[in-house]
Amino acid sequence: MLFLSIGMSAQTKQASSSVQKGKASYYSKKATGARTASGARLHHDSLTCAHRSLPFGTMLKVKNLANGKEVIVKVTDRGPYRKGRIIDLSWGAAKELGMLAAGIQAVEVQIYHPGKAIPFKPMDYELPEMDFTIFNEYVPNTTLNFRNEKKEKQPNTKNKQQNEKKPSSGSSSSTVIKHQHI
Repeated sequence: MLFLSIGMSAQTKQASSSVQKGKASYYSKKATGARTASGARLHHDSLTCAHRSLPFGTMLKVKNLANGKEVIVKVTDRGPYRKGRIIDLSWGAAKELGMLAAGIQAVEVQIYHPGKAIPFKPMDYELPEMDFTIFNEYVPNTTLNFRNEKKEKQPNTKNKQQNEKKPSSGSSSSTVIKHQHI
């Protein structure tokens, strides 16, 4: 038992202090929703991985040795348990590395210390400038008509005028006076 714990601590020290080279595989899309060893749910688009000994939450930079592409992943699971493999990647991470067709690929893995970088993405782009000018006065446009709004019916002024001019049927000489409410 003591021999096993000494072996594990040596393996952990070796994994955390140096660059590892070996084979990587990736999870199938069908594994989406499964719980990982850390308790998090796996999603195929997330940039996560399984590593045998590094602590959960450790950020790793994985480089595809065939094409030079790199991705930053987070350790959320344990494995791989196949001989010769050093890391299992999520489907999204494998896609970023361009290894979906190959299935298994030679990679280089090292611990990533982000510094000022955005998590999960290397700093290889510039952010655009944004204009956040605030206007003090807002004047709504009242002439806009939306499809879901019911149009208000305008009173028909022609019919109203005709009704006011018609004499009552009682006598032709009497004048009809109507009161208008204002």
